[in-house]
Amino acid sequence: MKALNEMKITFPSRSENESLARSAVASLITQLDPAVDELIDIRTAVSEAVTNCIVHAYPDDVGKITVVAKIYQNGRVVIKIRDRGIGIEDVEQAMEPLFTTGGEERSGLGFSVMESFTDKLRVKSMRDKGTVVTLEKYIQLRQRQGKQS
Repeated sequence: MKALNEMKITFPSRSENESLARSAVASLITQLDPAVDELIDIRTAVSEAVTNCIVHAYPDDVGKITVVAKIYQNGRVVIKIRDRGIGIEDVEQAMEPLFTTGGEERSGLGFSVMESFTDKLRVKSMRDKGTVVTLEKYIQLRQRQGKQS
């Protein structure tokens, strides 16, 4: 199925760019006229995914993070967050609540948060090749008042 609209953004894995990614995706999604809670859900999930890249993918370096967001019919939104970092050794273990490789200051809830704020979460990773997190969310389409034909 072909996307109705899409965006792609690539940026360095610096913490200040987490808000850039969150805002860029939210800006694209606003054309669907989402409810406030739907927009907050997407912003939160994107924020968690990008933060994981910043903290875990490039622990001793700055690398690239790419975010691709696509809008499909029926309000389906697919967002892919990709890094080319160290990868995740055991994806199943990493997705367990409270598991972290980030030390005491990390809560280990990133994937749980992403999962709770989206309709579907997929994680693919290869050691030393990077990780792709795919978030999928359905936005409830609402009838617009006074819509012109």
